[in-house]
Amino acid sequence: MKQLLVLGVGNILLMDEGIGVHAVHEFWKEKENWDETKIDFIDGGTFTQDIFYVFQDYKKVLILDIVRAGNPAGTIYRLMEDDLRKNEKQPLSLHDIDLLDSLSMAELYGNRPTLDIVGIEPETIDWGTEMTPTLQKAFPAFMEAARVEIHKLLEE
Repeated sequence: MKQLLVLGVGNILLMDEGIGVHAVHEFWKEKENWDETKIDFIDGGTFTQDIFYVFQDYKKVLILDIVRAGNPAGTIYRLMEDDLRKNEKQPLSLHDIDLLDSLSMAELYGNRPTLDIVGIEPETIDWGTEMTPTLQKAFPAFMEAARVEIHKLLEE
């Protein structure tokens, strides 16, 4: 069992919605910086509920995704699973809800990893294959927040 799965979710055809997938693609370019015996980076696309079986192979899962919480576009969030479950006032992307279902299904199959999220407030979700200039500008900070979280999760 590996220590960490970094799962980028989103739809790259919907502008800012695809930032998690774009981030995983960037991490693939940094492959030599990561110990492949401990960590995997997977493009989860929009099929998060269908990938519960993948969770069986990991102790921890870090999700990279958008989070709609009403703050300025580009705001970066670090959330834990309890934050998703307890904060009913925070409108979440559909991926988050699907991921909670996937964790429950994974538990039925025998392994329930811990869940952490690095998210970012989107500006626009509309047809288009590029992120808005606001999120393009925030992307390096989003990647750095993800790197910090990855290192933290690998050290635990």
